[in-house]
Formats: sequence, C-alpha cells, structure tokens
Amino acid sequence: MDTPRIDQCEICIVGAGIAGLNALFAASQYLGRNDRVVLVDRRTRVGGMWTDTYDYVRLHQPHQLFTAGNIKWTLDKERSYLATKPEILDHLQHCLDVLSRRMDVDERFGWDYVSHEETGSLVRVTLRAPDGLTRVVTAKRLIKAFGFQVVPNPPLNFSSARVKSATPNDMPRIIDSDAPVWIIGGGKTGLDTAHTLITQCPGREVNMLVGSGSMALRRDVLFATGARRWLGGLPFAALSTEFAKRYDGTNEEEVRRWFYSVLGTGPTGDKGEFAHGFGGCTSDAEMAVITNGLCRAENEHLADVVDRDGAAEFVFRSGHTERLADGTWIVNCTGLLLRSSHPFEPFVSPSGRTLSIQLRSAVIPLTLQAGYFLTHLMFTGGLNTLPLYAADIEELCAKTGKSPTPVVFPLTGYNLSLAFDHLPKKVFVEFGSDLMLWYPLPRRLAALMKFRLNHRRGRDRNRKTLDTIRERYGVRCGPLDHLSG
Repeated sequence: MDTPRIDQCEICIVGAGIAGLNALFAASQYLGRNDRVVLVDRRTRVGGMWTDTYDYVRLHQPHQLFTAGNIKWTLDKERSYLATKPEILDHLQHCLDVLSRRMDVDERFGWDYVSHEETGSLVRVTLRAPDGLTRVVTAKRLIKAFGFQVVPNPPLNFSSARVKSATPNDMPRIIDSDAPVWIIGGGKTGLDTAHTLITQCPGREVNMLVGSGSMALRRDVLFATGARRWLGGLPFAALSTEFAKRYDGTNEEEVRRWFYSVLGTGPTGDKGEFAHGFGGCTSDAEMAVITNGLCRAENEHLADVVDRDGAAEFVFRSGHTERLADGTWIVNCTGLLLRSSHPFEPFVSPSGRTLSIQLRSAVIPLTLQAGYFLTHLMFTGGLNTLPLYAADIEELCAKTGKSPTPVVFPLTGYNLSLAFDHLPKKVFVEFGSDLMLWYPLPRRLAALMKFRLNHRRGRDRNRKTLDTIRERYGVRCGPLDHLSG
C-alpha cells in the first residue's frame, strides 16, 4: 500500500461556510503572506449551507452585517437590503479571495475530513481527496468548523400516493401547478416558502402546519429605521442582556411570553415557541402578507397521510384527521438543525491545538461568532486556559424536546465576557457582523460603555443560570472538566 502524501501547513480549517471563513479571517490577523493554510470542504465551492439551500432564500438580516471579519460587501444596495442566495455566495467567494491575498490558502474543495490525531507539537489530519485516495496534512493547529452540520431535508414519506410530497427545491413545479399546498413547519424555511407562494400565486390555497409553532424575530424591532435608530427598537445586544437577566434556568415559559411580547411574531400568534434554529427574522409587512394570504395555519403535528374511503387524509398526532384534495402538495419545511445525532467532542483539545465548532460542546452557539472569537482565543492562548463554559446543545434538545434558544443567551454572554477581558479590544472593533453596527455611533458607544461597566456582574449571573441548567437536566454544561462522561 502506498504511503499517503503528507502536506504541511500552519493551520488546517475544515469547513468553508460562514464559520470557517470567520476562522480564516481571525487566523489572518496572526499569520503572514507566506504562511500556508489548508481550507477543506466536502462541497465543490465556498459557501457551506448556502450552497445547498433553496433558490428563493433571502438573508433575514441586513446584508452588510453578514460577513467574514470586517470584509465589506461589494454589492451596491441600500444597507437594509436582504441579499439573495447568489449574492450571498458571491460575497462569501469575495471574502475568500480577499483572505487568499493575505495568506497562502490551499483550497481543497470536494475533499472529506476523515480523522485527526495530535502528535507532538503537530496535528495530523487525514483527508479523502475527490479521487478517493487519502492525503495527510500536518498542521500546527486544526479548526473543525462544522457548525450546524445542516443537510437539506428530503421529502416526507407518506402512506398515501394521492398527495405530492416535496421540498423547497421543488418550488418551480409547485408554482406551475394549481393544487392546494400545505407547508409543514413554521420556521425560517416555512415563512420563506409561504411568502413566495402567496406573492407569486395570488389566490392559491396555501396552508401551514406548524406543530408547536416557531417564533420569528421582528426585523422592524431588531433593526429599527429612521429616527428610531437613535432611540427606538431593541438592538440585539440589549435583547441578549435583558434575556439573560430574566432567564434563571427554570422559567422558560415566563421568558417565552416576555420574548414574544417585545419581539416575537408568527403565523399562529403567541402560540409560537422558540425556534430550534435560533429564530429567523421577518418584517411586520412580510408577516402581514403571510397571515393575510394563508387559508389556514394550524398548531398540529403531522403523523401521516393515508388513503381512506377513496381519498387522502391527514392523520395528526392528536388523532384528529382531515381530508385532502388529490394532488395536494405537502412541502417539508421542518427544521434543519438538530435533526441527527453526532458524536460528542470537546470544543478544544487539552493542548489547545484543535478547535471544534459544533453543537455537542458549544461555547458560542451562533457559529459565525464562534468561528471569529474562538479562533482569536486559540491564537492568544485563551481557548484552553480561560474557564469557558460549553453546553451540549444536542443532548439538551434530546432530553427536553424543546428549542435550545434559552441557553444561547447566558452561554454566549458568559463566554464573550471572558473573551472581552482576554482579547485586545480591536478584536471586537473589527467584528463586522456585530448587529450593533446597524445603529448610530453614539448609541453604539453608550452600549459599549454599559457593557464595560456591567459584564462581570452579568457573567456571574449567567454562570449560575448555566449551572442550574446542568443540574436540572443532567446535561454537559460547564467548563472543560465538566464535559466528560
């Protein structure tokens, strides 16, 4: 057997989505033009989950606040514009082009990560090339930027053959038909699908089955416009602080009601729960189009579609049944996150040379932020020396059957507070996806001053909340020495 060829580099990054690109940006602040970085992705191009998503997706936040590091968009659009899939992919390619001029980036698209092991002062990474052969890369550091590990949903399987089971990628065929549509799922994908059908097919029968429901975030509140940018709205930083103050690890329902009252919206009103995907954003105008255009929106869970007495019937978990017209489209828009099980892995190896960004030991659950800040911590020695907390989000969801959103705010707040004390302040200034950048400079400075004064007090409160979650649910949630077992 031939010995695999061994390549050497300063750092190997597995994953070329938004988390991997932010890790690459952060690494660029410590590496030089001749330092080699191996960037690996199983897909054939940069973009991560954006390469797989449905064609009519739109970015749910102002496009300028979605980037790698502080790399500016070249898109000539007003600042509140919601970018399309091709525009998002173009920008991510632009980010890679910019970073490739700062370092020697060896792009390995179409390659698979196989395994890694730390040997001495290096990490030995085994990869599988598109030709099926294995290659070995030795690196001083490894970042596994797996993030949410999103895989597109297949069509749902039903007992009945009288309905048409579809996914969002079947939208052209759905639009060409005039049959009724039932959208299964009320999160970001479901809202995008409903809005597209209602606006492109006026008068079409469009319905949603949303289960327990998913709250969307009101974009008009998070990203206030006009004079409200100076005094109104609820910036994400303020939302995070207030959420963490209210949540003590036991009072999810109380916090859910407050959250909906200040920020939430959805097709079934205040019946919605926290979204598994940490919540998409929608404007009041977009939600009005959806709610006014839907024939029905039901808080039911679908069990099957069966044939009975010569017709198709919904069968719900509650036992309720309902007739469907032959040829009805049933579109699988159920959540993409936390749908499968992954092996547990600590977010950092004991040596600090391997960083793993995923949801089995999440330090900052929003992976764009994680790629940026955790890579900075890796290069400055804080990743395995600071008392960072990690939560097994996948285990928490499996045990509770609920969204992980409540743990996101205290977990992120606690760890960013530690990072703020450890990292140079320019790291925070250069974070171009800080949602506070939407607001005028005086308001941003006031928010920063408030954070400087209060973050350590908030850190203690957040740690107590996280300890309560660990004890209440018996899940991994704590510093490194609490993550085994």
